[in-house]
Amino acid sequence: MKRLTILSLLFFCLTSLSLVSQKQVSLEDIWLGGKFYPQLLRGYSSMNDGENYTVLEVGRDIDKYSYKTGKKIGTIFSLGDITDENKPKSVDGYSFNNDESKVLISSDIEDIYRHSTKGFYYVIDLKTKKLTPVCNDGKQQLADFSPKSDKVAYMLDNDLYIKNLADEKVTRVTNDGKFNFIINGAPDWVYEEEFGYAKAFEWSPDGSKLAFVKFNETEVKQFTLTYYGDLYPEEYKYKYPKAGEANSIVSVHIYDLITGKTVSVDIGAEKDIYIPRIKWTNDPGKLCVTRLNRLQNQLDLLFADAATGKTAVVLHEENQYFIDIHDDLTFLADNKHFLWISEKDKWKHIYLYDITGKEIRQITKGNWCVVDLMGINEKTQTLYYISTEETPIERALYSIKLDGTDKKLLSKRKGVNDVEFCSTYKYYINTWSDANTPYYVSVNDESGKEIRELINNETVKKNMEEFGFTKKEFNVFINSKGTDLHYYIMKPKDFDPAKKYPVFIHLYGGPGSQQVMNEWGWFDYAFYQLLTQKGYIVACMDNTGTDFRGEDFSKATYMKMGKQESDDQIEFAKFLGSLSYVDKTRIGIEGWSYGGTMSALCLMRGNDVYKMAISTAPVMNWRYYDNIYSERYMRTPQENPSGYDDYSPINHVKNLKGKLLLIHGTADDNVHVQNSMDFVTALVNANKQFDMMFYPNKNHGIYGGYTRIHLYTKWLEYIIENL
Repeated sequence: MKRLTILSLLFFCLTSLSLVSQKQVSLEDIWLGGKFYPQLLRGYSSMNDGENYTVLEVGRDIDKYSYKTGKKIGTIFSLGDITDENKPKSVDGYSFNNDESKVLISSDIEDIYRHSTKGFYYVIDLKTKKLTPVCNDGKQQLADFSPKSDKVAYMLDNDLYIKNLADEKVTRVTNDGKFNFIINGAPDWVYEEEFGYAKAFEWSPDGSKLAFVKFNETEVKQFTLTYYGDLYPEEYKYKYPKAGEANSIVSVHIYDLITGKTVSVDIGAEKDIYIPRIKWTNDPGKLCVTRLNRLQNQLDLLFADAATGKTAVVLHEENQYFIDIHDDLTFLADNKHFLWISEKDKWKHIYLYDITGKEIRQITKGNWCVVDLMGINEKTQTLYYISTEETPIERALYSIKLDGTDKKLLSKRKGVNDVEFCSTYKYYINTWSDANTPYYVSVNDESGKEIRELINNETVKKNMEEFGFTKKEFNVFINSKGTDLHYYIMKPKDFDPAKKYPVFIHLYGGPGSQQVMNEWGWFDYAFYQLLTQKGYIVACMDNTGTDFRGEDFSKATYMKMGKQESDDQIEFAKFLGSLSYVDKTRIGIEGWSYGGTMSALCLMRGNDVYKMAISTAPVMNWRYYDNIYSERYMRTPQENPSGYDDYSPINHVKNLKGKLLLIHGTADDNVHVQNSMDFVTALVNANKQFDMMFYPNKNHGIYGGYTRIHLYTKWLEYIIENL
């Protein structure tokens, strides 16, 4: 008995020493020290031979590596080899021409909105080392080699230009570009934000034509952002169509480089439509145009004759809810077939059509979603795709034959896999992680076998061990409707089930999203570790209406966003409060963007459940948000006023009881600070106390300089003080 007592005491002392010596995560470690910042393969591009790839090294050199051996073959391009005194100081990005004899580099890139940028572009002849600026008249957008590599198309001040590299002659394709009126070759703000792209022009396969979309923003209402810092603040005005308001009038055109003439494409008589994509077929005389109606529940693929502009509907889809736009349209080399992803059986799957639009077969089937079509090896008739077949919270790579047979699971590691194939599909680079392991990057062969390791992030893993990171645990919560909802929970390292812990809930909750995944979590993950070290339980749950669970689940919130989502989250918080080790009087919630909307709504609708909430960059009135997003899920305010108003947080202020921290960037071009300003007015009118923090001149991401550490310091102090 005495021996057992001594051993127990020794164990207690060693355990206590371990806990004392365990490093405590700080905000400086996360945001300034980079201790948990993982390494990734950046600036990667597969070469034509399929045996080698290139990587951009420290913004100066493009180095060549072997897939098979991992050895560096040599340096393809180095800024040090360029003697031109006007050469750029660094390389931000690059792309090769078709025969890899030239490289197009970008430098001094600056963001415009979420996807769009502008900067200076240069063409370098890799043999002669000659540097040719694409344009000397200001920063350009979207510079792109022609398929024949003899020209570069680019956008400058809302107009399209083509530069001939042989004689450096520039041809102006359009002449009517004007800020806030006409855009040629790039989407307007709302298209870019909600359809997720920045380039609206495409070379024909033979380089003889340039197709582009023209956006006429004249009738779109203008919004003003104010930038502070000078004696008189500066105003920035741009076109932002809110729910129910007018959109840009779009048109599609094809410029013929040989004749110098431009043909208009017939996209139909209805003007109140969307053209979210254009893409050439493998036939240089045939352009594919995606047409979507205003309610986004009817989609057509049009084939346009490049010479006349005449069109024919090749594929038509309708959905009782809405249709998501994607880039998974692949024209096969036989010029007789194409691949398309559709939800027409209520799950996202791959379909094969002939070139006339006749469905040949559904290639993938089952109660799971294809996330991305990664490519097709037409020699072996093999498709490669990422799906949720194993579980909705993971991503795995599969292969399947074009006829739907011989399906194989290629991923060897459970978690989230992302892949990039070489041009011949002989190799692919796999980036894998799980919830408790930072990114592991490897080269794999076509069978899924790992050939070699590229990046292991051992330094980050070592830091995680030294700081005593706790594990994410996954489980399923069943709501009152009997629906399974995935969640994770993170407990303190020294968790004692006999104690009572406060709970901090993170959420997003919007359509098309997923927060509960078995993958590495970057900065927020480290912040949650900090909270667990301070004695908090951290949890997150994907409510009804989030993605990758099939249409019946993901579109269940159609026409009334906010109700079912907040119902689920309130029920989840009550469930957590019922656990023996949770202090149900100390439950808080936090979210950003849609999550900010939800956190505020949950605090007010669940005012007997939550003690506090942090709401960052929230939509507080759905009538204030852009029309493509809002109308996709709720139609227009004119058709569905109750859907917009019933669960907008601004209409629930009278129910506020807990502590609320409201945060917004004043130059948020996405979710305007108007949302928070009018919400504040409503709170004041209801005589409700709250806290707020505004970040001058910051956009929806609220970053730059010390902004993020300042923001998270505010979060941390507020959580400790109020939870």
